[in-house]
Amino acid sequence: MQAQSIKLDSRQLLLKTYRVYRLSHSFRSCLLICAVFTLSAGAAEKSAPPVHELSPTDAIVLGLVEGVTEFLPISSTGHLIIANQFLGLESERQLTDRAGKPLWHEPPSKDQPNGVPLTLKLAADTYTVVIQLGAIAAVITLYWRQFLSMLLGLLGRSSSGFRLLRNVLLAFFPVAIIGLLLHDLVAKYLFSPITVIGALIGGAWLMLWAEKWRRANSGTGFSKGEAADLTTRKSLGIGFAQCLALCPGMSRSMVTIVAGYLAGLNPAKSAEFSFLVGLPTLAGAAFLKSLKSGPAMIQVFGWSNLLLGALVAAISALIAVKFLVHFISRHGLAVFAYYRLALAVALLVLYLL
Repeated sequence: MQAQSIKLDSRQLLLKTYRVYRLSHSFRSCLLICAVFTLSAGAAEKSAPPVHELSPTDAIVLGLVEGVTEFLPISSTGHLIIANQFLGLESERQLTDRAGKPLWHEPPSKDQPNGVPLTLKLAADTYTVVIQLGAIAAVITLYWRQFLSMLLGLLGRSSSGFRLLRNVLLAFFPVAIIGLLLHDLVAKYLFSPITVIGALIGGAWLMLWAEKWRRANSGTGFSKGEAADLTTRKSLGIGFAQCLALCPGMSRSMVTIVAGYLAGLNPAKSAEFSFLVGLPTLAGAAFLKSLKSGPAMIQVFGWSNLLLGALVAAISALIAVKFLVHFISRHGLAVFAYYRLALAVALLVLYLL
């Protein structure tokens, strides 16, 4: 009996050691990816000094907020509104160069006589989208086996990998198409504190309902499936649910996890599928934002601040993803719902003041 206990303790110790090794390996991978970005862009800072000094503390705060909140079901938008307000990055006054000449995001033209001034708010909004690349790097390092499986599926060497790739793409296409069609309308009419507050409250109610539904149906065996086994209809359903996250404050992670519940996935599998589905969405948003406003953002903040924010986002996202899978499999979504309600109250107070 004592020998069995010692053997069991040894196995538990080996398992814990392996988990620590995997986590440290993921940290090293994130650092390596960010180092590549740093080496490729390090010289650019010298040739174009930034217009506005974003302190290292500001870059760390924004990277931390982005990395932690991007994959947790608590709305990265709501937290970034608070962070930008706290750091004084909400100014819409036109920036000038060192000689006092006005800077333009889009200079005046025949089609746009007034042009689009380059402002601190525009640069900060772009910054928080582009540093999502760090969060993307974190998920890739954690779930590299799934990505390898999908690659093998694309090459016809893994049937489960092909099904997983199919389901990820099916869940991505609706938000990609609808997001492109509605992007300007969303930016014009929905990006406001009141919208975010309403979405936080509505999302909290949805999470509490979904958690109650999941617990009521936990004995039916519905939650034993894998993401690769989802039908095309269920994958598309998750994709259309993700479109709700176009409303600022709703949280892309939250709606895809809830939709995963309804599709028959358990909490951990729902969260992991949410991470995979989120990558093309986040990468697409970062790519489009970089093309449209990236050079202006670099002109304002410089390369070093961008790379620091991306590095912090990568490390914090890695920790947040590991935490969410562990926590949600044991406690569900209810705690995050209550947190969203508290955040909504904080935003309302900030808005009224």
